[in-house]
Amino acid sequence: MEDTDFFQGYKGRALEVLKKYNVRVWGQAEMNTTRGEFKGTILPRSVNDDDEHIVMKVITGYNIGIDINTITDMKEIGYKKANYAIPEKEFPYTEGLPHVKLFGTGGTIASRLDYRTGAVIPAFSPGELYGAVPELADICNLETEKLFAVFSENMGPTQYVALAKAIGREIEKGIEGIVIGHGTDTLHHTGAALTFMCQNLPVPVVLVGSQRSSDRPSSDAALNLMHAMKTAGHSDIAEVLVCMFGPTSDEYGLLHKGTRVRKMHSSYRSTFRTIGDTPVATVTRKGVTPIKKNYNKRRNDKNVIIKPYFSDKVTMVYYYTGMKPDIIDAIVDAGYKGIVFVGTGLGHVNKEIYPAIRRAHAAGVHMYMTLQTIWGYVQMYVYDTGRDMMAMGIIPAGNMLPEVAYIKLGWALGQTDDPEEVKKIMLTSINDEITEREPYNGYLVYQGGVPEVEEFIKKVRK
Repeated sequence: MEDTDFFQGYKGRALEVLKKYNVRVWGQAEMNTTRGEFKGTILPRSVNDDDEHIVMKVITGYNIGIDINTITDMKEIGYKKANYAIPEKEFPYTEGLPHVKLFGTGGTIASRLDYRTGAVIPAFSPGELYGAVPELADICNLETEKLFAVFSENMGPTQYVALAKAIGREIEKGIEGIVIGHGTDTLHHTGAALTFMCQNLPVPVVLVGSQRSSDRPSSDAALNLMHAMKTAGHSDIAEVLVCMFGPTSDEYGLLHKGTRVRKMHSSYRSTFRTIGDTPVATVTRKGVTPIKKNYNKRRNDKNVIIKPYFSDKVTMVYYYTGMKPDIIDAIVDAGYKGIVFVGTGLGHVNKEIYPAIRRAHAAGVHMYMTLQTIWGYVQMYVYDTGRDMMAMGIIPAGNMLPEVAYIKLGWALGQTDDPEEVKKIMLTSINDEITEREPYNGYLVYQGGVPEVEEFIKKVRK
């Protein structure tokens, strides 16, 4: 078995093991190891990976890496080469269904894994999406446009501005809803940016992503996409929304305001949480059920206000104990015009950096305070530390989330450098980035092991 097609991506010692036992890539194999017995399909390896592991897709659908040093025996019991190309069918037009536009930014909301390289193959044309998620044809008439092809950590001001302008163009054409496929890591940053840049929306603008790729049996991609399309086409909530899993199961999705949402877990499908408030609504394939009574309603006009401004001379400083003033001095020397501090407690930093804060204020740097606690309000009148900082030019930002304050300050400084105008923009809430109060159920962090919590979990866990 010398055909390299049989050993895609394998090299060195791992290749020697496959040849020793006459097992091919795409072969169904039984494997005995010092850690147990495994049965499944041998998968290609990424060409950039090591030569110490063999990858198998087990019968549950998950991929596992098996250390070759643990393998005691292996036998091929079948062979069927998989085709991971995305099926494509013509997306049907259905009279009476709403027209929805899907913008792609590079997220993997519908994709397959290229096992040879470890990269993802995106499904993006209407035909590809229909082939991958045929249920979409029952929800809307779909158009797609790929704006970018970047990982979400590479999204930034350039992309925010382009997205805002594209949203404005589609609304002018009469689109009935917009979905934006986006990587989850910075999805909440983009949600905040579009909330500020796209005001008085007449239709829903829904950001959606997936925590797990489409080739995994636990993928949330298809259901999130269906929920987002349902929201964009049929909901009367005309706001920038983030649509992702609600509970860890697939019972429903949640719709979060773009200014009050945050990614709170690295891998859970239910990673997005509304902070300091309740979500706007729940969504299933059957429809959207509002949680909040007050929200911006869908309209039949095209009177959106697009404000595509952003200054990239803004930064966010997460305060830590022992911080030195040279950090702040370096930021000012680099020409930054805005700093969002993420302070401790009610909004505090140490006195050692006070001189640097005074120098920043004298240099015309706009400074705002947010909280590391995430929940709650900046309260700088309580202790002398807060009062001292306000006297040095730092302005409390209410209960704005740190990332939202960073985005808003960049947006404000993209319009004006006048301190009073910037302050007015920052402290005038556009869509609940600052709220008058947080509801009693806006802060819920349950602790496992506590009797009453365990009783609650038994009732709701599926």
